[in-house]
Formats: sequence, C-alpha cells, structure tokens
Amino acid sequence: MAIVSDARLQEAFSLALEDRSRGYADLVSNSNAILAAMKKNGGWKSFSGPTIRERLLYNETGSYVRYSGYDFLNPVPTELFNDAEYTPKLAAVSVVLSGEEILKNAGSAQLLDVMEEHISAAERELTDRFTEDLHSDGTATNQIGGLQAAVPTTVTNVYGGIDRNTVTQWRTGSYNGNTDFGAATSASNIQDQYTRVLINRTRGKQGPNMIAADSIHFRFFQAALVAIQRVTKEGQSAQLGFPSLAFAGAGYELEVVLEGGIGSAMPANTSYFLKVGDDGLRFRYHPDRNFVAFGGKQRPVNQDAIVQHIGFYGNLTLANPLFQAKLITS
Repeated sequence: MAIVSDARLQEAFSLALEDRSRGYADLVSNSNAILAAMKKNGGWKSFSGPTIRERLLYNETGSYVRYSGYDFLNPVPTELFNDAEYTPKLAAVSVVLSGEEILKNAGSAQLLDVMEEHISAAERELTDRFTEDLHSDGTATNQIGGLQAAVPTTVTNVYGGIDRNTVTQWRTGSYNGNTDFGAATSASNIQDQYTRVLINRTRGKQGPNMIAADSIHFRFFQAALVAIQRVTKEGQSAQLGFPSLAFAGAGYELEVVLEGGIGSAMPANTSYFLKVGDDGLRFRYHPDRNFVAFGGKQRPVNQDAIVQHIGFYGNLTLANPLFQAKLITS
C-alpha cells in the first residue's frame, strides 16, 4: 500500500532520483582531479566475474641474440604474463524520506525542495567518502585499496595478490626528500626533486602523466615559479575547476594539481607521480553498479518511509607500477 494516496507524490521521489542517477558517475569523477584525469584517459573500465584481474607483462622472452649468417637464433618458451587480482568492494549511501516529511511538504514546489536537499546531501556524502577511500590504504572493512596501498611509502605490501617483498617488478617508486635527495622538500629545491623523480620513473615516451600534490608541496611548487612561468595548464584539470600548474621536466610537460584543501584525505608533505588511465591506475566497476541508484524505491514494512540507495561495486587497480611514485618529506 502506498504511504500517501496522491499518486503524484508517490512517483515524484523515484522520478527525481532516476533523472539524476544518470550523472552519478560523472559527479564522482569530476569531484577529484585524479579521478577526472583517470576517466579522461580511459581509466574507468568495467569488469565481470567474482574478482577484478589486471594482466601484467612482467618478463622478457630472453630470446634476443646478435647473429650473422647461419648462426642459431634463440626461440625460448617463456611465461610473460601474470594477473594481479583485486576483490571488488561495495559501498552505498541511502536517501531516506519519511511519510511525514513528504506530507508536510505537500505541493509540488515544497516537495521538490525537500527531495533536492536529501538527494544533494547523499551526493555530497557519496563523493566525499569515495575521495577519502581513494587515498586510503584499504584496511578499513570493505574499503577499496586506495593510493596508500597502490603507491605506498614503504613498498613491501601485498597488493593485487602479489607480494612486493619478493616481486621487485611490482614495486612502485618511493622517495624521501631528506634521505634520497639530501634535503627536505622546499620551494628552493622542489623543481629539482620533481625532475629527479620523473627521470627515475620515465622510460622513453612513457612516464607519469600527472603530479598530485598536497597543499604544502603545491605551495612550494607555486612559490618556485617566477611570474611568467606561473600559468595554469588549460584544457585539462584547469577547465574542470581544479587548481593546476604546468611543470616542464625530464623532457616533457605535465600538470601539477592540488590534491588537498578542507577535509582532504591527502597525506601532508606528499606528491604522487601517477600514470592514470590505460596501462596505469584505473577504477574498475561492475556495469550494473557504477554509481547508480539500485534496489528500487523501498518501503520498510514497519515504517512510514521511502528509501533509495546509490552506490558502486568495484575497486581501484594498478596495471603498471613502473610509472607510479611518491615523494614525501619526513
């Protein structure tokens, strides 16, 4: 039985959610510079099955030979690929309206007001909590493995089912300004330290395609630029409204984005050098649960209320550790 007799009031809640649900994935990706870059570079990909697998090229054939004339070649059967395996995680927020709230806001304008407030609050919570999880180490119950697991400070963790203690090819870079470069990161040396990290994590044309800096490192980098150099990198994060500066080093240009601010989960005194998108960091999602409303409009059997859930099923994954690194100042 409907909780209110007016059919218009019964339908309005679900129709309002349905109208907005098509944009939840965009809402989340555009709430964060790393996620936005990941999506722009093709790093949001669906998966199927009970786990998420990323294929890794971890070996060479070992068949390269220099020869002349009738010298023998060296065809050697070699295993080249293994899979990293990730467990997909579920998360959701719930939009709840009581029958009393609906009845007190009778009339289309007032009803839409209360709906908008509840839906907007759920959307903010969804984006804020997911961004926090993006920076996590994945140790909370049912939490995705965030950047502190994918690109940790101490690269000895088990990630994607592979033990980095024993598999050196699966390690990302970790640098400390004090111990690796001889001085704490500051405005006077941050360009040099950035360049040194990039050189260490670049091969040919391949390397990190963005630097995500906390507010301290971002301020150091901005102070290091003379006025004519202090330009935003138009066409990418700057157009989406994220603070962004251009960095030229190690033979190519990439953007430095501010990954910090009020309530940020980004660790202090930290810069991530990331290859996001194809062949890098990705967000893998189930096609039926990519930040969408699910479960239908539900009514508890013993309460006068309506509930609608919004959520995802997936995880952050890494396909190539070579172009990922972290710079910290202890």
